[in-house]
Amino acid sequence: MKRVFALATAFVTGLALMSSAPAGDKLEIGDSMPLPHVKMTNVDGTELNLREAMKPGGLVVIFSCNTCPFVIEWEETYNDINAVASANDVGMILVNSNEAKRDGDDSMKEMMEHAKAQKYSMPYVVDKDHVVADAFGANTTPHVYFFDKNMTLVYTGAIDDRYENSAKEVTQTYLTDAIQAYMGDGTIDPETTQNKGCSIKRVKQ
Repeated sequence: MKRVFALATAFVTGLALMSSAPAGDKLEIGDSMPLPHVKMTNVDGTELNLREAMKPGGLVVIFSCNTCPFVIEWEETYNDINAVASANDVGMILVNSNEAKRDGDDSMKEMMEHAKAQKYSMPYVVDKDHVVADAFGANTTPHVYFFDKNMTLVYTGAIDDRYENSAKEVTQTYLTDAIQAYMGDGTIDPETTQNKGCSIKRVKQ
């Protein structure tokens, strides 16, 4: 019932939840990973950066949060994506940049409880003052970035196409297809799709 309600909410309010312009310029295919050495706190209490989260094949970065209806619909795929990534020697990390909600729904305490409830199999970290999201030009939760072994962006956008048709049926698994294609013949198509979700809740600078 929770997911049915969330799906209806996301469908009705989708346009209102879409992000306005991000704080920085959006990354383009072929760009290098920004701020790979900025340490962020994981829900297990450790500190790590994007470089450390990488595996030899690359890294999937997903900007996420605890309560966005779009995340609630997509996060059931997170562990499956991580399994595909791991099988291809690719790392995966979830980044919470909702600084404006850090004392509420997106506090570390709430993140820890959420990660435990969802049995996340990947790091879930706090992007303090949304500096990483700003450097990426990330603007929604979720917003996906896949970097290759050289920390070069090779895919960005959505996880799959469930919000491109009224029935919300998944016909194209963009992200997992991108990982498998890159590890295959290296040809990713499409390289860019439209990210959809709630706006990242930034604080005024």
